[in-house]
Amino acid sequence: MQQVAVVTGGGSGLGREMAHALAAAGFGVTVTGRTEDRLRETAESAPAEVRTAVLDVADGSAVAAFFGTLDRIDVLVNNAGTGAPAAAVQDVSEQDWRRVVDTNLTGSFLCAQAAFALMLRQDPKGGRIINNGSISAHVPRPQGIAYTASKHAITGLTKGLELEGRAHGITATQIDIGNAATPMTERMAQGVLQPNGSIAAEPTFDPKIVADFVVRIAQLPVDVAVPTLTVMAAGMPYVGRG
Repeated sequence: MQQVAVVTGGGSGLGREMAHALAAAGFGVTVTGRTEDRLRETAESAPAEVRTAVLDVADGSAVAAFFGTLDRIDVLVNNAGTGAPAAAVQDVSEQDWRRVVDTNLTGSFLCAQAAFALMLRQDPKGGRIINNGSISAHVPRPQGIAYTASKHAITGLTKGLELEGRAHGITATQIDIGNAATPMTERMAQGVLQPNGSIAAEPTFDPKIVADFVVRIAQLPVDVAVPTLTVMAAGMPYVGRG
């Protein structure tokens, strides 16, 4: 029986790489995202069939409707996420805060909740939920408090899923990624703000490496759990950041 994987935020960047890698490994993959054209590009450039579904993960009724179309799910990759314009704490707008938290945290919870319920009902039951954390789940960047808070919260979400899934063959993984070379990190080459106030370029690495890790985790035996994994560009400021 072909295993089924869902990748949220699959219209570009890491999500696209993850979807392509899972499809190449033989999974039946569906990618979701808010932009139909980008999802179509992911499907058309995939090495094997990839299905698409337009979905805003922050919309609870839409999430429930989407997961209601699935007969089973073996792997959920919670990859959808967004950031906010760089701003000091006192200048962060409530709108930006809520938008980041709604997508990064609430959206991840809603998708995980729906997948978890399906994993409990299906036969055989069980599955894997892989949450895209971030280096910012451990240490902040300057002027990024909304993103940092949302990614710290992903750690609690992942641990809660892992604990409650333990008796049902459901495992949860948080993969923390630092400076994978995607459109989101292009600015790293020009230089980004450092905690000491300077601007410095930072190294990046091939996002296909992240996708390979996701496939490896997805293919592990059901009696193996990977609670956390950190993969980042060598030499990027992380240990001791700040």
